[in-house]
Amino acid sequence: MKKLALLLSTSVIAALSHAPQAAAQTEIAWWHAMDAQLGEKLEEIAAGFNESQSEFKIVPSYKGTYAETLTTAIAAFRANEQPAIVQVFEVGTGTMMAAKGAVYPVYQLMADHGEPWDPSGFLAPVTGYYSDTDGNILSMPFNSSTPIMYYNKDVFEKAGLDRETPPKTWAELETMSRQIVESGAAQCGLSSAWITWIQTENLSAIHDQPFGTLENGFGGLGTEFTFNGPVQVRHWDNLKKWSDEGLFQYGGPGGGADSAPKFYAQECAIFMNSSAGRAGVIANAKEFEVGFAPLPYYDDEIAEPKNSIIGGATLWTLNGKDPEVYKGVAQFYTYLSQPEIQAAWHQFTGYLPITNAAYELGQEQGYYAENPGSDIAIEQITRGTPTANSKGVRFGNLTQARNVVDEEFEAMLAGTKTAQEALDAAVERGNVILRDFEAANAQ
Repeated sequence: MKKLALLLSTSVIAALSHAPQAAAQTEIAWWHAMDAQLGEKLEEIAAGFNESQSEFKIVPSYKGTYAETLTTAIAAFRANEQPAIVQVFEVGTGTMMAAKGAVYPVYQLMADHGEPWDPSGFLAPVTGYYSDTDGNILSMPFNSSTPIMYYNKDVFEKAGLDRETPPKTWAELETMSRQIVESGAAQCGLSSAWITWIQTENLSAIHDQPFGTLENGFGGLGTEFTFNGPVQVRHWDNLKKWSDEGLFQYGGPGGGADSAPKFYAQECAIFMNSSAGRAGVIANAKEFEVGFAPLPYYDDEIAEPKNSIIGGATLWTLNGKDPEVYKGVAQFYTYLSQPEIQAAWHQFTGYLPITNAAYELGQEQGYYAENPGSDIAIEQITRGTPTANSKGVRFGNLTQARNVVDEEFEAMLAGTKTAQEALDAAVERGNVILRDFEAANAQ
């Protein structure tokens, strides 16, 4: 019996040694900046792709804020330790485009690996922002957003306003805010996240005003900031006046960390923030009904407001990996582009559906009819035909320039500078940043 067992054991080992070995999966590192619920949904998407095939495995890694993720990726590339995919926010686009040799453009990646790629299937404002001067898309659209207006319907009603009629113009917003405060329905009318993105960059776009030369930086490195014009000065003047009157409450620099709590606590009746904040707003506004509306405009400056501009991020493919890795990246991007994947991501997060098919699927599913206001961002960013002033802003080191704008805005609120002086200083300081970037990246 022992001899028979030994013989069988030897036979099994021999058979196993000649059996084909299971191919090892090719791992693909994906560095991102999505935390909390967004991070969980992102992990779910990666897991869905991994389960859909057996050749590749997407490995997501959270690397901190958008700025931290970009900085970490740049350092990793210099050390030849970069991931295959990195999520970069829209203000990092100019930096990524200037990083010669670091990026594997998505249009070329998809063509090289025979994956379907139809730029016309994506929302035009998204593809326009992330394309080169020849119209080639450089990074994979993923989470794009645009700012919208959230308002407290209950406070509006308490103030004697129509709860279903939000302000369309800045004049109406001022009048309604004053009525809200004077009636005691809330302590302030307006708070806003992202003074730079919403109250300066988007304000310029909506009113068809240039933010910088060379088509807001799309035309090359030699651009200069010009956002100190009459419309921008008028608006900053108003924000200062409204702040002094208590109609507007500043929520802090950058994303304005204090602005959302003011809205949730019903201290301020109106809150301007990214459309991607929709899920968070609904989750936190448990004591009142939220309304959704487009950003207001000055109707004596422009009769028909232009489109708002995008925020959010795209996925950039970095060079320096084996060909097999890029085959998997291309397949993953095809998976990401599926209407079902994009519609689910959009409906969960509030980010825009990046493809027309995803938007149409949402319509067929009845999502927009069942969730009033969920299509505000889409309608706002796609209205009309984008102009050189409204297709977006694309500058190198824009994060640094935004910090400067925040500093000058705070100087204005403190009363040490007028709106004109603050914007003039922001432009002057910002142009130094642009020249530094140009010098570092000129060929």
